[in-house]
Amino acid sequence: MKRVVGDDGGSKATTAQTDSDKQKLSAESRRTLTILFLSLLLDLLGFTVILPLMPSLLEYYGRNDDQNGLFGRLLTTVDSFRDFVGAPQTQKFNIVLFGGLIGSLFSFLQFLVSPMIGSLSDVYGRRAVMITTMIGVVLSYVLWAVSYSFPVFILARIVGGMSKGNVGISAAIVTDVTTPAQRSKGIAAIGIAFSLGFLFGPTAGALFSILGSTSEAQTYSAFQYPALFSLVLAAGDVLLIYVLLPETLPVQRRAKSLGHGFKASLQLINPVSLFRFDAVSKITSEDRKNLQVMGVAYFLYLLLFSGLEYSLTFLCHQVFNYTSIQQGRMFLFIGVVMALVQGGYVRRRAPGSEKQTALQGMLVLMPGMLMVGRAASSPVLYLGLALFSFGEEMDDLAMCYLMMQ
Repeated sequence: MKRVVGDDGGSKATTAQTDSDKQKLSAESRRTLTILFLSLLLDLLGFTVILPLMPSLLEYYGRNDDQNGLFGRLLTTVDSFRDFVGAPQTQKFNIVLFGGLIGSLFSFLQFLVSPMIGSLSDVYGRRAVMITTMIGVVLSYVLWAVSYSFPVFILARIVGGMSKGNVGISAAIVTDVTTPAQRSKGIAAIGIAFSLGFLFGPTAGALFSILGSTSEAQTYSAFQYPALFSLVLAAGDVLLIYVLLPETLPVQRRAKSLGHGFKASLQLINPVSLFRFDAVSKITSEDRKNLQVMGVAYFLYLLLFSGLEYSLTFLCHQVFNYTSIQQGRMFLFIGVVMALVQGGYVRRRAPGSEKQTALQGMLVLMPGMLMVGRAASSPVLYLGLALFSFGEEMDDLAMCYLMMQ
């Protein structure tokens, strides 16, 4: 390489080469990130299988479960909430609200448990805690496979929600094995795993539901096949982590006790402490202020837009009479758009443009949401989904980069 000397006698070429070297991952870090990517992909494929099946699954329990039992009591709660907000008294709104309740239960349990799982990984190491959480995910899929009654299905969702800490641990592993200059590559790997999960998981769920519906026992078997598929993927994930994933948090860098970790966990669960970022230490007051602003912005973004993937299935089931295979095809389209944005657009954005990327994503999201909500035909729906998927992927990645800088 030809050296170009500046006025100060330094070498611009050498400086550029040094910056490039800082961003290069070691062979061990690349191997760890590759295993982490495969683990997340297996987990997300199993996790997204249920998305196109949820409307049909709840209809099954509505037809076959005891209306005086848990299903009936929850439906009464949904009816009361619908009356409170003034929503129309139609089956469409009932099933959407009911599905939202089931989804919120899973997310609420994640909110409570994830900080504690993170604290445990700080003390006992990433690998052991990740294996434990994935065993819990395996158990949740076992329960789903035998959920002939609605209470067992809810138990499966509870166990799954309490065990779903691997994404947070994966982010911690990325931090363990990368420098700040390299961190975007690790976050990109997580983003690609999510895109591929939404690309193939829902499609697999729809295909397996067709296989189940053509069997002799056309009852719950339609949902057992995707449940067993998720179970096999989760078991394979446990085996992958156990055999190949190294421990990335050395003993000398671990927290000495759980006391401080659980105190930080309580701060993360407390909404006031959470938005003040009290659990984050060793940062300047200016950095904390920036984190607080980004935290509020990210919360508002998630509050307004993150529920679409879950409620979308109910919308299309009621408005367009989509079958499970049509739902799977729709999520396949969303996954393709997300993967193209992740691999072909966001990664080519210049470093330092994260704020601009997030704002651009918001501008694309808004018309997409309007089109999805007002769509009366599939072409309009798919155009809105394309805009939504494009903007969401831009925002998710840009927000993560900003928070980790």
